[in-house]
Amino acid sequence: MDISPRRSVLYMPGSNMRALEKAKTLAADCLIMDLEDAVAPDQKEEARGQVGDAVGGGGYGEREIAIRVNGWGTPWYEDDIEAAATSGADAVLIPKVSTADDVARTASDLKSAGAPDTIGLWAMMETPLAMLKAAEIAETGSRSDPRLKCFVMGTNDLAKDTRARLAPGREPMLAWLSTCIAAGRAYGIDIIDGVFNDFRDEDGFVRECNQGVALGMDGKTLIHPGQIGPCNDAFSPTEAEIETARKIIEAFELPENEGKGAITVDGRMVERLHAEMARRTVAIADAIRAQNGP
Repeated sequence: MDISPRRSVLYMPGSNMRALEKAKTLAADCLIMDLEDAVAPDQKEEARGQVGDAVGGGGYGEREIAIRVNGWGTPWYEDDIEAAATSGADAVLIPKVSTADDVARTASDLKSAGAPDTIGLWAMMETPLAMLKAAEIAETGSRSDPRLKCFVMGTNDLAKDTRARLAPGREPMLAWLSTCIAAGRAYGIDIIDGVFNDFRDEDGFVRECNQGVALGMDGKTLIHPGQIGPCNDAFSPTEAEIETARKIIEAFELPENEGKGAITVDGRMVERLHAEMARRTVAIADAIRAQNGP
């Protein structure tokens, strides 16, 4: 099972070269080199060059690198796509995705710009229309153009456009979050939770991470390096979960259990669907261990 951990996904402003350099030492699974919201209009060109130099220069190890470009229709979109296509980044993050056509357009533009097939697409799910079109976006992105690998929740923009409050517990947003999770899971797309704005509120951040885990998120976007450790902890399987998963896998592999739909493990009935879940738990744990080294 080929799985890339996407527990912690840290936004890095493309205009801040010191931050881009520091990111090489951080324990985030993924980095989003941002050319959009975090960069002022008069710094867009400089940021594009800096991100290109940083990604092309390497030094980020096993971290997955995505470049968030400016949206279609902005003065910077075409140049961003041209630069990202040959940068060596793992993915391009598209802001303000609202329909399947938005994903298809960017995929086509990347191809025209000479992007290799290995560059994936991530889609920011941050508009009201995206919430209504989530399944169509996921289906088009995964079937018509297999570049689409990930949904990234843009909860701040979603709150702005819907006038929903960013309240503790996120009750106003739970339906939208779950809708996007279901769409992603239906078509094999990972989904990353939105940011937690008050990086000084450590307890609140951990609660929201745990909520994301309970909802079924693969990880969370971050705005501060101090959030990386707690986020990695929350989205990693525990040693007890890993041990249980290995027991379930081993039990179903025994000759006497071949063909059985349900068996008993440690006094608890488990079905073959639990074995599938167990294999994913072990695969994530193994990928994290490989990424972190011995």
